[in-house]
Parts: sequence; structure tokens; C-alpha cells
Amino acid sequence: MEGEGGRRRARRVRSDGGAGALLVMCLVFCVMVRPCVGSDIELDDALAPTQPGCSNSFVLVKIRNWIRGQEEPEVVGVSARFGKLVSDHEEEKHSVPLAKLDPEDACTDSIKPLQGYAALVRRGNCSFTTKARVAQKAGAVALLIVNHKQELYKMICSDNDTFQDINISSVMLPNSAGNSLDRALHANYEVRVLHYSPSRTVVDIGEVFLWLMAVGTILSASFWSAWTAKEEHYRRMKERPELSGDVPAEAGDSEKMDTDDVIDINVLSAVLFVLLASAFLLLLYFYMSVWFMRVLIILFCIGGFEGLQTCLVSLLCRWFPKAGATFINVPLVGSVSLLALCLSPICLAFSVVWGVFRLNSYAWIGQDILGIALILTVLQIVRLPNIKVSTVLLSCAFLYDVFWVFISPTFFHESVMIVVARGDKSDGEAIPMLLKVPRLYDPWGGYSIIGFGDILLPGLLVSFCLRYDWTARKSLYRGYFLWSTVGYGLGLFLTYVALNAMNGSGQPALLYIVPCTLGTVLLLGWWRGELRSLWFKGDSLDQFSFDSSGRSPTD
Repeated sequence: MEGEGGRRRARRVRSDGGAGALLVMCLVFCVMVRPCVGSDIELDDALAPTQPGCSNSFVLVKIRNWIRGQEEPEVVGVSARFGKLVSDHEEEKHSVPLAKLDPEDACTDSIKPLQGYAALVRRGNCSFTTKARVAQKAGAVALLIVNHKQELYKMICSDNDTFQDINISSVMLPNSAGNSLDRALHANYEVRVLHYSPSRTVVDIGEVFLWLMAVGTILSASFWSAWTAKEEHYRRMKERPELSGDVPAEAGDSEKMDTDDVIDINVLSAVLFVLLASAFLLLLYFYMSVWFMRVLIILFCIGGFEGLQTCLVSLLCRWFPKAGATFINVPLVGSVSLLALCLSPICLAFSVVWGVFRLNSYAWIGQDILGIALILTVLQIVRLPNIKVSTVLLSCAFLYDVFWVFISPTFFHESVMIVVARGDKSDGEAIPMLLKVPRLYDPWGGYSIIGFGDILLPGLLVSFCLRYDWTARKSLYRGYFLWSTVGYGLGLFLTYVALNAMNGSGQPALLYIVPCTLGTVLLLGWWRGELRSLWFKGDSLDQFSFDSSGRSPTD
């Protein structure tokens, strides 16, 4: 009885510990079924009009600058639809002096010649093409236009005109960078600039590492989930010997066996998930702000703390069984194991330190650790009972991703998913519910990223496949786990191929992952004649066939 009481308490503590993570993951699901978003080397220009002399792609441009011979931090701007294409390489000897036109708005002919100079002007009072023509007529070799906002603006051409006469490059600068150059010129300092738009590497080691991290997380979560289900079933067989014999179990026994620890998704909840995800995405799109971002960061820290604690307790309880089996009543919390109580301050400190230093260059390491722990915990708690639910969930998520990335610009004039993912309305700070790795060999730097939803949703299917294979006593090659894992890896690989082929434009990862995972399982099930079993029975434990020792024939 004492052993059963201890097990009951352990189950209760594990459920309570996962409740916070599950609560956060409801929010994560709403946010993070999202595309892998690369650095915006090339901006979305599908809606910008094209005319003769006005058909350039919008590309980000690096501007190196020297003030009184001292190199200052590099500035990033965006090229114009018109004019000369920006070079993709830099040569310091080709830097040019910078000066302002007179009048400074460049809306009328300048009385000040700028032969061999780059011209600095401010946005406003006339069209961009007018400014470019005035600067070119004054002898300028390039035009830098300072925006009145910090955001970059795409410079397009006016209607009903041709622009083949403009043969200098034009670049839009953010307000802060332009003001810095303007102040230096106002102080009569010598300012030189060099602008170029380097091509990104085809494959970066960061993408390879992120691929391995995503696939490894799903493999770890799948084995943890399957092993826990198997141990739980063996324990039930010892406690209920009648379940292992020829006596049929009472109706619902197999469904009740894991209700203490596991939440099974049904068809209704799968559909509601996508509807709630859409509603929350719109909420973020319309009302995202700095304070809203801080709320998301706090929720992520809470979820990361819960996930990290759950993972460490599950890992260390095998080495410290007495600490894991000793429980202490904590006010407002309830019965908590001594091991969890000892690990809580460490996990809490880790989450808080990340939250405080999250903007530092090395913070991605802590974010990935918290994120992986959170994903592992959720995939341990939340499960798919059969392929029917999986098909509904992943199909809805597939449509959700495609709609909010590709179709939403029809209604909102911009991709809602990409705007939210980039943090355009929160001072550029992206939501933290993602794994990211620095792009080590990319001249633009930045991060390769993947949202939690792009790991969690396929991970639910892969975990189900492993549990089904163990339940149905399938070999590795004749089962579904191996092929669903291969499908996930292939789908994620295709996502990065598309990301590079589209010059860094945002891609919905589930567009490639869902057909490669769910499609593979459904096709294999149909080919083998097992689709009905997958569709209705799934990994139901009443499919086990045990001998008198309580072990399955495969053990």
C-alpha cells in the first residue's frame, strides 16, 4: 500500500508539474505554428509595380562608414526598385565621400555640385525618383535617403513614367543611422561610405546544427513517451493480473490507464486548436507591443522552468531513487518530491537569468535549452490516440500555416504570420517560442530558427508511431516510427531548400513537413492494409498480447 501511495503521489506531482508547461504550450501552439524565417536579404516585392527601369528586387544593403577616418558600426538599409543594382562585394578603396545637397530635400536642382560624392537626403516633399534624378544631375554616384521612421521603407516608382535614365543606386536608411551621419556632416567631419549587398551562403553550418537539434528532440521525446507508456502498462499488469490473462478487461480500462499522466487530443480539440491559434495570431498582429512581448517572455520563462525541472527530475530519479520517492508537503503547492524541491531553485535561476540577459549574443544557448526541455515535457504529457486525430490536427495546422503566410496578404496587405514572427510591432524583438542557432558563415549574420509548433506537431505523430510499433510488436523496418522520422527530417530539409531558393523569404515549415510525415504514414498504412487499425485503434493498450510473466512477445 505504501508503494502504491508513493506511485500515486508521484503521478500527481508529475501531472501538477506539467500543468504549468501545458498551460504555456497552449499559448505556444497559438503562436508558433509558423514559418522558418530567414534573414531578410531580399524583401517581399510581389505587390510592388514594375515598369521600364523600375524592376529591381528589394535587397538589404550594408553601409560601412568612416567618420574622421575612424570606422563606425555598420548600417543596414534597403535598395530601391529603380536605379543601378547594388554590388554584391566590397572593396574599401571604392569608398566615396558623403555630402548633403542644397536644398537638402533634393526636390529641386542642387546649387551644390557633388561630383564623385554620395548624397545624403531626407525623405519627403517629392518622389524618390525625383530625388535620385536631382542627385544624379549634381554628379552624385549614389543616393542615401533617411527615413522619418526607424523601419525600412520600400522605395517604388510613381505611375505612368519610365526610369531608365536613373543610373545611380539609391538606398533607404533607418532614421537613427541617417541622423548619425547627418550630425557628423553638420559638424563638418569627413564622412566616407561604402555600400554593398553580399550574397548569403547556400548552406550554413547553423542550419545543419538546427536540423540535428530538431530531429534529435523528436527522437528523444518519442522514446521517452513510448518507454513511459510501456512501463506504466507493465506496472498495471502486475497490479491487475486479470488484464494479462484471458479475462477481458472492463470497458474503458485501457483508456483509464494513463489518464492521471497523459492528455489525449480528440478531433474536436484538434479543430478548436486551429481556430484558437488563428484568433491568438490576430490578437498578436493587431495588439503586439513591448508590454505584450514581455508577457510572452514571462510565460516562456515559466514554461521553461517547468519543462527543465520535469526533465531533470525524470533523468536524475534513476540515480537518486530515494530523493525521488521522498515527498514533502509544501504550502500552496502540495506534495513535492525532495529531488524536485532541490532542483527547483537551479531551474528557476536558469530561467530568470535567461530572461534578464535574453538580448545578449549568447542568450540563444539558454533559450534552446529551455525550449527543448519544454518540448520534451509537452510531448510526454500530450499524446495522439490514433491516426484519425493526427490527420485532423496536422491537416488543419497545414491549412493554417499556408493561409497565414501566403493568403493573408490578400486581406491584410502583408503576411500576418511573418509580421508577428519578425516582431515588427515590438521593437524588433521576436517572440521567444523558437529554437535558434547563429548563422556562422553568413555575411549577414542572424539566426536560423524554427518555431516550437514545427517540432511539437510532427513530434506528436512520430511519438504515436513509436508507441504503435511497440504496441503492435512491429520491427523497425516494418513499423512506422522509422519512416515518419525520416519523413520529418526530409520535410525539414526541404523547408531549408525552399528558404534558400526564395532568398530568405519566410516559408511555412508545415507545408513541407506534413506531407512528408503524415502522408508517409497514411500511404504505408494503406499499402500494408493496416490503415483501419491505425485510424481507429491506434496505440490502444488493449492490443497488447502478454504472456503469464506480463511481458510482451517482443521483450
